[in-house]
This record gives sequence, C-alpha cells and structure tokens, in this order.
Amino acid sequence: MELEQARDWLRTAVAEARAGRAEGGIPIGAALYGPDGELLGRGRNRRVQDGDPATHAETAAFRDAGRRRSYRGTTMVTTLSPCWYCSGLVRQFGISRVVVGEAGTFSGGHAWLAAHGVEVVLLDDPACGALMREFVAANPGLWNEDIGL
Repeated sequence: MELEQARDWLRTAVAEARAGRAEGGIPIGAALYGPDGELLGRGRNRRVQDGDPATHAETAAFRDAGRRRSYRGTTMVTTLSPCWYCSGLVRQFGISRVVVGEAGTFSGGHAWLAAHGVEVVLLDDPACGALMREFVAANPGLWNEDIGL
C-alpha cells in the first residue's frame, strides 16, 4: 500500500475521531475501505454518547459498511491501534489490511494482527498522537475505563 493513500484514508478516520471528541466521547475514529478504494463505512467510538461498551470506532465503521459476502481485500483505517476486541473483528471477518494512525498511546493488537497475516501499516501520525495524548491527560478515568483498566 502506498503511504500517500494510507494518509489520505486516515483523514476520514481523523474526522470521525474529532467529531466524537466534539460530542464528548473518546476521540478514536475509523473507516473501512473496499479493495477498489471505495469508502464502505466510517465510524467513531460512541461508548460514552450511546452508553454502549461495544461501540468502538472500528465496530461502528464495520457496521456502517453493512453486510458483505466477503471482507477480503478491505482495509480498516483507525486513528489508534485496535484493541483486542477490534483486532478480533478484523481476524474474524478476514479484513486484509489495517492502517494505524498511532500506537504510542495504546499499542493494541496490531502486532498480533501482523503475526497472523494481516498487513499492518503504522503511520505514527503526529495529529493522531496529539489528539489522544490531550484526551488522556484531560480524562484519565474515562480513558482507563475505555481500555479496561
């Protein structure tokens, strides 16, 4: 995958993360792209807004994409390394690639995904990192709840 394309797709996920933060939620966004580059679905972490512990950014984007016969060749783009729950979703449905905005705030399951045949593109995007660091500093309790501490 070309880094320019990955960074372009990351912009969609970042917009979702910022929208989530503006709603008082956790600023993590995601988007699912098809093998042809078509945007299939987008979403943001809505655990706070919906009171639903299962509404992570990746699951929201996956649901927004709707039912498909196969997810082979698709790319999940996320502003933060996916947690084990979302990493499991990627493996369960055969999503081929994950683009990660940053993994410094939370290392998640991207290394596990790579070890199991999923192509992982780690961008180490400064905007994603700054967004999460600011959120964690201002909301440590909510952050710890989100990551299960």
